[in-house]
Amino acid sequence: MSTSQDQPRERLMSLGAVALSDAELVAIHLGTGRQGESVLGLARTLLVEWGGVGGLARADVDELARTPGVGPAKACRLVAAFALAGRVTPPEGVVVRTSADIADLAIPRIGLARTEQVLAILLDGSHRVCRVLTVAAGGATSSVVPVREVLSLALRHDSVAIALAHNHPSGSVSPSLEDVAVTDRLRRAAGEVGVRFLDHVVVAGDQWRSITAAS
Repeated sequence: MSTSQDQPRERLMSLGAVALSDAELVAIHLGTGRQGESVLGLARTLLVEWGGVGGLARADVDELARTPGVGPAKACRLVAAFALAGRVTPPEGVVVRTSADIADLAIPRIGLARTEQVLAILLDGSHRVCRVLTVAAGGATSSVVPVREVLSLALRHDSVAIALAHNHPSGSVSPSLEDVAVTDRLRRAAGEVGVRFLDHVVVAGDQWRSITAAS
């Protein structure tokens, strides 16, 4: 006989998501277990194998699908769930004034990404967020920041200020020489068209570093 602990969907409906463990939330996306192991057991196994939620969020479909009892369909559901969570739109009225504010927006979106991605954060005259857009995506080690496209987006959306963030899949938040150089180019170019440039931060996991402060 199953207990309430074996029924994460029922617990979600009665108690809300905050009351559920990581394994229970993963189990809901898996839907079913495998021979000899319940869905909750399979979820716990995955979390152990991948070192927790952070590691599981980095896994791709092919890697997850190779786990017995997971397969392509369940793997797709898990990867999609983590991707969707990273695209949560900031609440209206979020104000960005510091490097820490930029990092707070970027980390949930790209902190765990396995390829380098660049976000442009567009702000209005009160420094409220207008848009958070992915403007570049590269490989596991680098991506190119499209300075002209970033400024074009800022002008198109009547942004008064902009900020940039990108992740380092290596786990290091130390900016590269290219990171520093492109930050300087963007700062100068933004000034020429009357857009204030706040900062460019590097994120990795839940860590971050300001490139402006480092340069």
